[in-house]
Amino acid sequence: MTTRLTVPTAHPYDVVIGNGVQDQLRGLVGEDVLRVAIIHAPSMRHQAEILRRPLVADQLDVHLIEVPDSEQAKTADVLTFCWKVLGESGFTRSDVIVGLGGGATTDLAGFVAASWLRGVRFVNVPTTVLGMVDAAVGGKTGINTAQGKNLVGAFHEPVGVLCDLDVLQTLPPAEMRSGLAEVAKCGFIADRSILELIEAAPETIADPGSSIVAELITKGIAVKARTVATDLHETGADGSIGREALNYGHTLGHAIERFEGYRIRHGEAIAIGMVFVAELAHRTGSIDKHLLDRHRSVLEIIGLPTAYRPGTWEPLLASMRLDKKTRGDQLRFVVLEGLEEPAILAGPDESVLLDSYRAIS
Repeated sequence: MTTRLTVPTAHPYDVVIGNGVQDQLRGLVGEDVLRVAIIHAPSMRHQAEILRRPLVADQLDVHLIEVPDSEQAKTADVLTFCWKVLGESGFTRSDVIVGLGGGATTDLAGFVAASWLRGVRFVNVPTTVLGMVDAAVGGKTGINTAQGKNLVGAFHEPVGVLCDLDVLQTLPPAEMRSGLAEVAKCGFIADRSILELIEAAPETIADPGSSIVAELITKGIAVKARTVATDLHETGADGSIGREALNYGHTLGHAIERFEGYRIRHGEAIAIGMVFVAELAHRTGSIDKHLLDRHRSVLEIIGLPTAYRPGTWEPLLASMRLDKKTRGDQLRFVVLEGLEEPAILAGPDESVLLDSYRAIS
């Protein structure tokens, strides 16, 4: 069964979820296109060639741009390399970029599209759970710097997203678990039925072909689509928390990723970050012990870490001060005031932060 979700922003686009939906790429590319660049990681070389063949058969000039795996792709050097290929290939504003791979690849591909000629069309074809529920939807694109993750980027929406569930069959179990961290996040901030599904059927979490996993992915994407539709540029202009809610667990999580040199998976770091902010919310009186404990139990069902090694607080704190939510010298965290009730906690006392960190280390 195929599900089609519309992201109702100023320039609406569809997210198609199902088996075999990569076949719909030609329709998303459009009729006025001469050139297509498929940006992919080495592990996606064969899949990129599969996508390329029908486009070439339709007389399109298709370029495969291979970039490093994971976060190593999100650098200025790799970005410059992609620009070089586009320039040498004569890419114009009517041509199309395709991002094929996990979240890091689609982040990079989107920023390539946003920056080339001040913006060309692009299609996301995510191949991981993380890519499907997080990076591929919402128009956030970017690269990392030595100082932090996603500090350079742009908001640039795709013209469509194809989430082909068939590709999950070859995904390593650890990558499945990592992606499900973002799904669980959506459960805590916006849709409790996600948590109930995980708790009711823990034995299905490891099976990428299960109907429960497909439903979890669809629910996670639906949360992301609803959230970005009301606050695409993360301004919170209507007075609500808006898109910042999607950063739940990410302030500490991104700091851990950077501290680990991106050797830890994104979802593993975010899982730890969610438990940290749950501890923080509990200590500041926002949530009760039951909801705090539920964070650990849900994430442990998935098989994700809920604690981090001690003795790393000072470098993590320094890294968090560069987080995008920080204003001036004031740290800001997305916390819960109850299940499905995200809010911003600004400037918490550093002793409370340290106590919360000690509770997870």
